[in-house]
Amino acid sequence: MKKRTALISVYYKEGLAEFASELVKRNFEILSTGGTYRFLKEKSIPVTSVESVTSFPEVLDGRVKTLHPAVFSGILAQKDNPEHMKQISEHGLKLIDLVVVTLYPFAETISKPDVKHEDAVEQIDIGGVSLIRAAAKNYSSVCVLVKQKQYSGYLKEFDRNEGEFGDEYKIKLARDAFELIEEYDRDIKNYFFKVSGNESGLRYGENPHQKAHFEKTNFDELFEILHGKELSYNNLLDVDAAHSLINEFENENPTAAIIKHGNPSGVATRENLLEAYRKAFETDTVSPYGGIVIFNRVLDMKTALEADKIFTEILLAPGFEEGVLELLMKKKNRRLIRFNFGRSESETRTVTGGFLHQERDCLVLKREELNYVTEKKPTEEQLKDIEFAYKIVKYTKSNAVVFIKNLQTLGIGGGQPSRVDSTKLAVWKAKQFNLDLKDSVAASDAYFPFADGLIETANAGATCVVQPGGSVRDDEVIKAAEERHMCMVFTGYRHFRH
Repeated sequence: MKKRTALISVYYKEGLAEFASELVKRNFEILSTGGTYRFLKEKSIPVTSVESVTSFPEVLDGRVKTLHPAVFSGILAQKDNPEHMKQISEHGLKLIDLVVVTLYPFAETISKPDVKHEDAVEQIDIGGVSLIRAAAKNYSSVCVLVKQKQYSGYLKEFDRNEGEFGDEYKIKLARDAFELIEEYDRDIKNYFFKVSGNESGLRYGENPHQKAHFEKTNFDELFEILHGKELSYNNLLDVDAAHSLINEFENENPTAAIIKHGNPSGVATRENLLEAYRKAFETDTVSPYGGIVIFNRVLDMKTALEADKIFTEILLAPGFEEGVLELLMKKKNRRLIRFNFGRSESETRTVTGGFLHQERDCLVLKREELNYVTEKKPTEEQLKDIEFAYKIVKYTKSNAVVFIKNLQTLGIGGGQPSRVDSTKLAVWKAKQFNLDLKDSVAASDAYFPFADGLIETANAGATCVVQPGGSVRDDEVIKAAEERHMCMVFTGYRHFRH
């Protein structure tokens, strides 16, 4: 069995003695640093100090141990590259086949309530992360282990293939290594956000029994808090929902949107901001109390006086006319925020066991891409409502159905387990506030799986429907629309919002 070299530098020693002994049986020479070297020596396991390879001692209280060309050349050399092998030979360097590293316990250290800042900083691993990163980069020539639970799997794979490893296994080890580094660096980043003031502790999370904090990225570039108490966890979620929706209207006519619990309760576009707000409020005159109001234009005095008639948690605008802030600041519990338009290209959510990353839903409806699937075609006014409706349904929780007429929401149904339920909710809401759905446009965030949802919109008074299409029963749904003399257009894409 050919001679191999393993570099081991671990904080956690559990299982190490047994693993190292198995490596020696498989003809590995073991290189180690500091505490790991002493641990293996005490266990009578043959081990060589890294210092004997680098001819340089540990310095700076152990901050520098492995950061040396003799170490990293041995890790980063590609064994199938003749020039690399020539340089290794010329400089008398040692090739390294396996890197085993566990990092300093940074997360454990900062979790202690009385931790000192200097102690936290000392637990930021430098050499270990560098070793892992180098080995993972050169995964085709070096295996890297970063957790004790990987030891047995490595030995089994070694024995199964007589010391050779397939690309699938080596890539998996590299992926696990980079994943660990990402998590480790995220803990460090979050800690420095906290101590630098870019992380603000919130009074609580969604509910009073939940602890929470807010980690800023470019929040201060987008939002300027002008008045009111600190934003809560739920406030921040609503601000995000409001800002995301109003971005759709950056270059549109005056538009007002009212958000409650992450959903729009009313949106309208008019020739002036006052009428836009009145029409948005008209959609649902109950939910706006304690809600969020956002405008796409500088807030004028007339509109401010109208909005001031009710209590809202937060009021956002890209600017405020003279005297408006003084008026609105009279209500101490209301937050006032000046915002800039802008959106990120991606979003991240935590789920049990990991993170979800995706592009933001920035798709915009284009008339030329619409598929007119019924004999009856929408009028110009209906096309304007279709464009408006698809912006609103995009920011309503699924399943979402929205009724629109004359660039005003009339009924909004969202967050229901079935599309029919959402439709019924939207219709019920419209009736509650005496809004007539006759000749309205109905928008659905996803296709109608059956004709019943479409029929429900028709019975409510809608004469035009916009939806993605794509159901196996599209023909059935189109037939139901034709029988009711409705126009229907397919967009070809959905807007799920979970």
